[in-house]
Amino acid sequence: MPSSMMYYEDTYVVLPPDMQEQFVTQPELEQILHDLLIDIQDALPYDLQNLAISEQVQRLIKTACNLDCGDRGTWQWYVVRLDK
Repeated sequence: MPSSMMYYEDTYVVLPPDMQEQFVTQPELEQILHDLLIDIQDALPYDLQNLAISEQVQRLIKTACNLDCGDRGTWQWYVVRLDK
């Protein structure tokens, strides 16, 4: 039986357009996505329109791994497990 640790999502790697990876916690990822979404409210993907920003952030974390921010480039994030 797999360990419950396999499903614990507490650390993410974020790849901004300049490809300088950052390891962040979930609250830090939420803040990064929040700031990006504030800047692109006029060009949101269809599934994020008509949602509050906090709901947009949670939807992205649960259902996506990248966000096209127009002139700010495409941002990517992935959950990672740092402990064996």
